[in-house]
Amino acid sequence: MTTSTAASHTLLKTAQAGAHPFCLVCSQSNPMGLGLEFSLHDDGSVTTSFLGHPGLEGFQGLLHGGMIASLLDGAMTNCLFAHGRVALTGELKVRYREPVIIGEEMLIRAWITRSKSPLHLLEAELKQQGCIKATASAKFVERDERDDRSHHIGRE
Repeated sequence: MTTSTAASHTLLKTAQAGAHPFCLVCSQSNPMGLGLEFSLHDDGSVTTSFLGHPGLEGFQGLLHGGMIASLLDGAMTNCLFAHGRVALTGELKVRYREPVIIGEEMLIRAWITRSKSPLHLLEAELKQQGCIKATASAKFVERDERDDRSHHIGRE
């Protein structure tokens, strides 16, 4: 691990612990969570792999669409963490291309396409057997640490 990669990994872990320590996708503390570990790559993207289980099923043998959206959103959030940013999802668009099979390894990857504080644009994809099964694009807005209600993006 290079020095910058090690520093980014530290940023990722610090942000995970501080920003959402009980996250369904990446927390090791949530007994109902997935506990996914994200790896940062030289191109700035993050990846994780996942098998899924029948408890996450929608149609028989297929991963629920809401879980697919959560995986893609979680990957994009962790990509921001790896770059020292804590931001909330303001908009998430998911494109379901093909069914995702439970029990077959999935590779989830996310990357930043544009970043100018306080707005960050990201994309993500979920692959199985080299085939893109779902993609997402999202807008993230940096969290205002002074406002503990900031998780409500649409507040008045």
